Parts: sequence; structure tokens; C-alpha cells
Amino acid sequence: MRGRHAFARIALALAIFATGEPVHAQGAPAHAQGSYPNKPVRLVVGFPPGGGMDLTARVFAAKLQEGLAVAVVVENKPGGSGFLAGDAVAKAAPDGYTLLVGASGQMTINPALYANLPYDPVKDFAPITVLATFPMVIAVNASVPVQTLSEFIALAKSRPGEIAYSHGGAAHQVAGEMLAQAAGVQLRNIPYKGGAPAVNAAVAGDVPAVIVDIGPVLPQLRAGRLRVLAVTSAERTPLAPDFPTVAEAGLPGYAISIWAGLFAPAGTPAPVVAKLFEETSRAMTAADTRERLKGIGMDSGGMPAAQLAALMRVEIERYRVIVKAANIRAE
Repeated sequence: MRGRHAFARIALALAIFATGEPVHAQGAPAHAQGSYPNKPVRLVVGFPPGGGMDLTARVFAAKLQEGLAVAVVVENKPGGSGFLAGDAVAKAAPDGYTLLVGASGQMTINPALYANLPYDPVKDFAPITVLATFPMVIAVNASVPVQTLSEFIALAKSRPGEIAYSHGGAAHQVAGEMLAQAAGVQLRNIPYKGGAPAVNAAVAGDVPAVIVDIGPVLPQLRAGRLRVLAVTSAERTPLAPDFPTVAEAGLPGYAISIWAGLFAPAGTPAPVVAKLFEETSRAMTAADTRERLKGIGMDSGGMPAAQLAALMRVEIERYRVIVKAANIRAE
């Protein structure tokens, strides 16, 4: 906590010393940090209500509203694997009032999947921090006659190209294609506009399996409608320690997780970014935040802006290699 606050104070001091008065990218004087915020802040999410990104945004909107002393509202703009939300925030005024809750797939896998993104995830945004991290899960409808990932792979091998899984975004699709490549099976991916609809499809029996972040799966798991076969992270998640990893289930080296990051438009004044980092850091260390995140299958994040920017560059290159090797195509 102290380290995070120290980072925010240093960033603020350097920004004020270097610029005297923060300036917008268009050249107009920005509000001084002392007057920010003085109107509602929007957190834009590129996926429908009920999915992991939406749930994360709502946890932090409530806490940021307390810290910033203004209304913080969540705005869902689903569509285009997060394109619509990303484009809207990238083109918004860089004043700290329109922010993006961006999924790791949206920000680091989309550049590998799509040749003509309407924005550059690296150049068009000012990273603030990682809000939460969480693994994805591979789950099946409770009526599917498999109990383990090995049994699911055997079923897929016996019916090449017939077994389908629903998913809610680019990260889920990449996780599914990585699984297919590692196991040597053919799976059909069925895209939905978010994690919650993808889970609903598996619950309804429209598809036998789903690969999605863990949050929307937990209520259906508790109700006995879905059965989790494995988590996609490198290690078991403390959120659900009984679930084996894909690697433990027989595919060594397999690992992919999701994070939710907070981003402002590029050109947002450094003091505003520092203020938002400080408030989100305070929010994520609060006991009630950690409990709410745990309840929806997530763990709190925490990462300075420069570290998040570096992480994005590394992941973009990693996923470009994976997408090309697996010949993954955008749906």
C-alpha cells in the first residue's frame, strides 16, 4: 500500500514540476488535479452485463465513487470483441472522465487477431493499473458424460470436429485453440457477446462445453448445472483450489489467464492518471473489495502504469506467435 501511494506521489510531483500546468493533447489547458474530478466518471466496458469485465467494473465503480466523491457509472458497450468500447474511449476527451475497463484479450490478443483495429492498444491509451486477475475455466454441461479434462479430450478425439465450446471473447477463443492444439483435437468454437451469454448457452445445452472466465461460471457450478474440468492458469487459483490446472490434467506447459486493466485516453494529464492510480490502489486493498472480487471469482490486481504498459507489449508479441502458429482466425 505504501509503495503504491509513494509511486502516485512521485508521479504527481514529477508531472507538476515538468509541465507546470497539465495540457490536453489538443493544446487546451487541463483541469488542475485539485479540481479533478468535478463531474461523473464513466467506466466503459466492452462486454455485456454479467461477465467478468462488467462485474470487475462494478466492484471498482462503487469504491471509486467513495474515493473520488463523484458518481462513477458503468457503461456497457458490447460488440466487436471490445472494439466499440475501445474505440469510444480512445476517441474521448483525455480528461479522466471517460475510462476503459479493458480485458487482456481485448488489449493484447485482438492486435494478433485483427489486421485493422480502429485503435492502437499501446499508443491510444494511458494505462493506469490492473484492477483484477483471474483464470479461465473449462467447464461442461452437467449432462455431458465426462468427469475430467482427460475424458473430455478423449470424447473430442472420438468425435473429431463435433464437440463445440462457447466463449465470450478473444482470450477465451485463444485458450480454446491452445487446448485443441496441445491435445491434438478438433473443437468447434461458438462465439457469444460476453462471458454470461456463453455460460448460458452451456447451461441450456446449446453447446456441451464453455471456456470463459471463472466469475460467471461459479453460480452455475454451485447450482450443479455445470462441471468444471480445469482452470487455465499456470497454478491453481486460491479462489477455487480444488480445480486442477490444464497442465496438471495432462497438458504440461499450458497456461493462460485474464486480467482487467483500467485505461484512460492517451494524452490524459499525468496528475489525473496518478490520482486514478492512487484511488484504485486504495480501493483494491480494502477488505470489502477483496471479498467482493473473491465472490465473483477474481483476485485484486495492482500494477503501476509503466509496468502495465510493459506487460501489454510482452503479451502482444506472445499472442501473435500463438495465433500465427495455431492459425487462429477471428470469428
